[in-house]
Amino acid sequence: MIELVFLGTSASAPSIHRGLSAQAVIYQDHRFLVDCGEGTQRQILHSGLGFRRLNRILLTHGHLDHILGLGGLVSTFARWEAIERLEIYGGRWALDRVRDLVFGVVLRGASPPMNIELIEIEPGVVMEDKDFEVVAFPVQHRGPGCFGFLFREKPRRRFLVEKAEQLGIPPGPERRQLVAGEGVTLPDGRWIDPDQVLGPPQRGTCLAHVGDAGRIHSITDAVREADMLVIEATYLDRESDMARRYGHLTARQAATLARDANVGQLVLTHISRRYRDWDVLEEAQSIFPETIVAHDFDRFQLSRGKA
Repeated sequence: MIELVFLGTSASAPSIHRGLSAQAVIYQDHRFLVDCGEGTQRQILHSGLGFRRLNRILLTHGHLDHILGLGGLVSTFARWEAIERLEIYGGRWALDRVRDLVFGVVLRGASPPMNIELIEIEPGVVMEDKDFEVVAFPVQHRGPGCFGFLFREKPRRRFLVEKAEQLGIPPGPERRQLVAGEGVTLPDGRWIDPDQVLGPPQRGTCLAHVGDAGRIHSITDAVREADMLVIEATYLDRESDMARRYGHLTARQAATLARDANVGQLVLTHISRRYRDWDVLEEAQSIFPETIVAHDFDRFQLSRGKA
């Protein structure tokens, strides 16, 4: 199960009810912070998540409304010693700005009290373990090095109990080895291959997260058939010219992407103060009915195959 917590959902500047861009993604022992707008550390506390194990930050791009909260967060970590290591992932331009902010302003020549690692990413797998992976894909916005992220479980094969019974495989370590994809030799000398008792690969849960974006066609394949797509909807269609000028999407464009990519559910964020939530939702749902407008502190749980 993948859990998603919205910490900030406003576009460009905070509003009374919305903080700046930040989301937490949780999978088993993994915790990721996606973007870190101004005020994110307060949002983390208000949400009840706390700072424990929140040591991996993924940046969609380097604009200030998505990174400025890193200054306060690093300062808090430095005073409280909440974590020993902080990994910040992003494109080169984003990391250059983060380096200036953290080492030039917050620490200003002082030795960091924890290991802070800035990790430049390229399209492809950013991190993985045997069950889960985070994949970066390029996004077109204003400036270089913009990325979206897929948080997804790796495909799994169901253990066919009835096949195991027919083959006389006793419950216990032999079955656990087969589930892990390892062949076993039974007490009677027979060799059992995992393919004999495992079903076809079944896709795992997939969350697609996109920050700011100016075009949808280049990311359609990347987010295809995700259980949930999180993406900006900064403008309505009546201001599409302005959206193009500033490299943002309209609610209509976001919904068109969700429809064309056959995602399970669309969650819109980066909402401008100029619009009512209902107007954004109405425009998107006219194209893709399974649409939600996110609010600060909304939580979602994604189970395999459905949102």
